[in-house]
Amino acid sequence: MVDAFFGNFDLASLSIWLFWLFFAGLVYYLQRMNMHEGYPLEDDAGNLSPNQGMFPLPSPKTFKLPHGAGELTVPNRLTDPRNADLPLRKAGKPNGFPFVPTGDPMIDGVGPASWCARKDEPELDGRGHPKIQPMAALKTFRVSAGRDPRGLPVVAGDGETVGSIVDMWVDEPEQLVRYLELELDGAHGGGRRLLPMQLARFGWLKKQVNVHSIYGKHFANVPQTKSMTQVTKLEEEKICGYYAGGKLYADPKARLEPQL
Repeated sequence: MVDAFFGNFDLASLSIWLFWLFFAGLVYYLQRMNMHEGYPLEDDAGNLSPNQGMFPLPSPKTFKLPHGAGELTVPNRLTDPRNADLPLRKAGKPNGFPFVPTGDPMIDGVGPASWCARKDEPELDGRGHPKIQPMAALKTFRVSAGRDPRGLPVVAGDGETVGSIVDMWVDEPEQLVRYLELELDGAHGGGRRLLPMQLARFGWLKKQVNVHSIYGKHFANVPQTKSMTQVTKLEEEKICGYYAGGKLYADPKARLEPQL
C-alpha cells in the first residue's frame, strides 16, 4: 500500500499556524495604516520623540477629500507652528515634570485650555452643507420638549449675570443642540458668543442658564466666530478649549491649588 501524501501531516496544526501568521500580518498592516496621522511622535515640548515605537512609518498615502476639498497626503510631518514658542516653562529638568503657563493660559490655549489647529472651515455633512447652524436659519427645527432657553439670563460661575440666550445652534444631521448663542451686556464685553451646550446648566428654581466653568470677567475674551451663521472647526476648538480651561484656570486660588 502507498501512504497518502498527507497521511502523517497534521492539517489542523497547519490551519492554526496559517491563521496566526495571517492575524499577525493583519495587526502589523493595520497598525502601520493607523500611523498615517499623528506620527512621527513628539514629546511634550513639541520636539521629535526619541521613542517612535516598534513599527516604521508607512509610505505616504494620498486621500481624495469629499466635496471638492482637494487631496491630503499623510504622513506629512507637519506640526503645529505654536510648538516653537509655547508660553510654558517646565517645572523641573527631569522628564515627567509638568509645564507651567507663563501667561494667561486660557487665552494662550495651553494646558486644559489647549486646542488643536484644525482647518478654519466649517464641518460639512454628507451633502456638503455646514453641519452646525443657528436655529434661526433652520425653519424646520423647533423646540418640541423641555425648556426653551432663548430669553433666559446667563449666570457665570461667580454669580454675575453676563447676558441672555438669543439662539441655539443645531447640528442638523444629528438633530442635537451643540451651542447656545448668548448676547453679552456692555459690562462684559458686548456682542455675541457661543456657549457649548455640555457646559450649560438650566436652573430648576430660577429660570436661568448657569455656566460654572468661567466667571463674568472671562466672557469678554471668549473666542468669537467670523460668521453669524456658521462656525469653523478651528473656532470650535478655541471656544471649547477656552471654556474647558476655566475649569482649572478661572480661579487660581479655588481651582488651581490642591483641595483637601
